[in-house]
Amino acid sequence: MLRDICERQCIPEGQLTVHSDNGSPMKGETMLATMWRLGITPSRSRPSVSNDNPYSESLFRTLKFRPQLPLGPFTDILHARRWVTDLVHWYNTEHRHSAIRFVTPTQRHAGLDGPMLAKREDVYAAARQANPNRWSATARNWHPVNEVHLNPHTPKPTENKNLRKPA
Repeated sequence: MLRDICERQCIPEGQLTVHSDNGSPMKGETMLATMWRLGITPSRSRPSVSNDNPYSESLFRTLKFRPQLPLGPFTDILHARRWVTDLVHWYNTEHRHSAIRFVTPTQRHAGLDGPMLAKREDVYAAARQANPNRWSATARNWHPVNEVHLNPHTPKPTENKNLRKPA
């Protein structure tokens, strides 16, 4: 499956990281050897940590809060499959993701995000020029996101102890 995906999507060696849980199929020697041969970097969750993949967790939350989520059980397996297929299609082709500057994954994957974001930047610049008093210095960043990381390192702000109020 991984080999087929890499070929169909023209994924160059060294570009893809596959994140998974600590299940034995993903840690097995055959899977790891295949991944290394294809230039895929394996990544696994930390032991006993279920939320190491924020993108999957975000999808699960989106799924649970969709108005189309059935209130009762699915009538049968076909009903469940149809519902999930429709959800995945919507999630990839219609839902605009904040982590990639409010474009869809399909637009991002096809390389359409750059021109779209450049247009948005132009619209914001024109609006700012037309009415500068309505804009703060920190307008939305419309530059394309080059990399999206799993659990990115974010430095914690240092606290200025002189500004603390006495307890």
